[in-house]
Amino acid sequence: MAADTKISAIAINCSLKSSKAGEASSTDAMIAVLEKAFGEHDVEIAETIRIADYDVKPGVTSDEGEGDDWPALREKILAHDILVFGGPIWMGQIGSIAKRVLERMDAFLSETDDVGRMPSYGKVAVAAIVGNEDGAHWASAQLFQSLNDTGWTIPAVAACYWVGEAMGSKDFKDLEHTPKKVTQTAAMTAGNAVHLAKLLKADTYPGSGD
Repeated sequence: MAADTKISAIAINCSLKSSKAGEASSTDAMIAVLEKAFGEHDVEIAETIRIADYDVKPGVTSDEGEGDDWPALREKILAHDILVFGGPIWMGQIGSIAKRVLERMDAFLSETDDVGRMPSYGKVAVAAIVGNEDGAHWASAQLFQSLNDTGWTIPAVAACYWVGEAMGSKDFKDLEHTPKKVTQTAAMTAGNAVHLAKLLKADTYPGSGD
């Protein structure tokens, strides 16, 4: 593996609120923690896409027709080596917008190359999860099972999360300081993701025909 292998990353924020609401986002705050950790490895998060700002139509194909913003977003996401998949916990599970993104990625299963590799093969995904109720482990389980099914590679310690007091009023964005454990987890998540992404970029999966 070449030590100077260039790796790029992109993040998606699956908050239920669009940026037009003008409210700070706890998911953005957690992505920012990871962004700093990735920076320690000379990897920048090129962009954070707030999915609620776009018209991502329901469906399981890569293009659901007129007005669907997913095709362009899909192209952006797949242009990078690492995906930071951010989202909030609602009702004890990952939010509905995150689920819609996963449903649209289901199309990858039928978009394979000549040796059976999905467009996400060789790309790494990690999670950024926030909430003020229980459910971080369940939310990451939902994400990782779906992402793995659709071709993404999940590194060790791939979820950086924070959950506050159940039914409490304080969100992650309201904290004056990032908890030490969150910072430590972010460092591990970023380091493992970059290491794995470099390995896969240098020598990706062989597919069924090699």
